[in-house]
Amino acid sequence: MKILVLGDIVGRPGRNIIKDNLKSIQDEFDIDFTIANGENASSGLGITEKNASDMIDWGVDVITTGNHVWDKKETEGYIDNYDWILRPANYPDPCPGKGYIIKEKNGAKIAVINTSGLVYLKSLDCPFKKIDEILLEIPSDVKIRILDFHAEATAEKISMGYYCSQRVSLVFGTHTHVQTADCRILDDYTGYITDVGMTGPLDGVIGVDRDIILKGFLSKRPGKYSIAYGPVQINGLVADIDESGKCKELFNFIKIYE
Repeated sequence: MKILVLGDIVGRPGRNIIKDNLKSIQDEFDIDFTIANGENASSGLGITEKNASDMIDWGVDVITTGNHVWDKKETEGYIDNYDWILRPANYPDPCPGKGYIIKEKNGAKIAVINTSGLVYLKSLDCPFKKIDEILLEIPSDVKIRILDFHAEATAEKISMGYYCSQRVSLVFGTHTHVQTADCRILDDYTGYITDVGMTGPLDGVIGVDRDIILKGFLSKRPGKYSIAYGPVQINGLVADIDESGKCKELFNFIKIYE
């Protein structure tokens, strides 16, 4: 089973580059199942129902999110209507939406889990204890288990990778928008990368107009963010996972479009 993971999709530039190029990437890598983090898909903050539905129409199978999941007020009203969009599972109960989903594709059952880290982010329930609970709930015949750990601190992400090693097929980090160089397979079983990166403007600062960010650093005063334009990048990860749930091959890539 070939799994494609797309780093955080940022604004209209990120959406458009996926719309125009996802099919060719899926064909290039012979992809069976695609996951994208969409929490920044709508103007960089949150995701609207339309943008989420468009991403599914373009070929994404599951959309994960993170700390910006509720930034669009409409999300609480629509998220329960769909089984293909997730919010971090460690939000305190009761909470709209789902923290994990089991999907079937090409004869294989795939569990996709979404949790949020705690370091430098909102204080949610413990993601380590939550992953234990979820793994007990997932039926034993679901061998392919994938976790999007949306977190800031590299140490917390690496710790989660080792915590899930040999229990989860793939652990990938999101949130920082910068792809890391530590793509590897832990304990000859679990695929891991600290951060997949970002799908969006190349020449901004993690997707935002660089002049706005530089002005903020120099003036120490807040300013309204706007999405950068110009060249666009797709940051991605491809994992080949066998029927037992073992990650056999893993590699990351960056594609740049002028």
